[in-house]
Amino acid sequence: MHITAKYLAVLGCCAGLVVAAAFAAEPSANSDGHKYALRVPGGLAFAEFRGYEDWPVVAISQNGGKIAVIVGNRILIDAFKAGIPGNGKPFPDGAKMAKIHWLPKKNETEPGQPIVPGTLHDVDFMVKDNTRFGDSGGWGWAAFEYDQTSKTFAPGTTADRPPQAHDAKCGFACHSVAKDHDYVFTQYGGR
Repeated sequence: MHITAKYLAVLGCCAGLVVAAAFAAEPSANSDGHKYALRVPGGLAFAEFRGYEDWPVVAISQNGGKIAVIVGNRILIDAFKAGIPGNGKPFPDGAKMAKIHWLPKKNETEPGQPIVPGTLHDVDFMVKDNTRFGDSGGWGWAAFEYDQTSKTFAPGTTADRPPQAHDAKCGFACHSVAKDHDYVFTQYGGR
């Protein structure tokens, strides 16, 4: 197998994102109670995603000046491995994903000076629950902005970039363009 330097650099960057995700998304001991008490109107709570920091990686992305790692619970990962949504089937109830965004920074001390996660920006969540969210494609959404100064999260608002509505259906309008993929933009990254 011939491995190019470019491939190794991309692989190293991806591995760095995954490792950094585990550490950068880890809250301080003082903020755990605060973040797990947060809830967006419509019922979606941060606590429903307890342990997301340790979920397997679905994919990484870069958009809007931020880098992100998308992680999923076992139900979501198993669904992706079964070919959902490409096979036309919807994700099962209980599927959850988290998208952790950082402002990127260049790591000047690493060979090649890779771009790595810098300041944590926000964490977005999706959960499939047709009973609770039947009128929004079966999905509930939540965006929680991170304040670096206080090391705390707060529900996203319409003042954020991009603006976030104030309820669990905040992602429906945006994700409607992916209706044919069960409202999910992310594709499972090959291993």
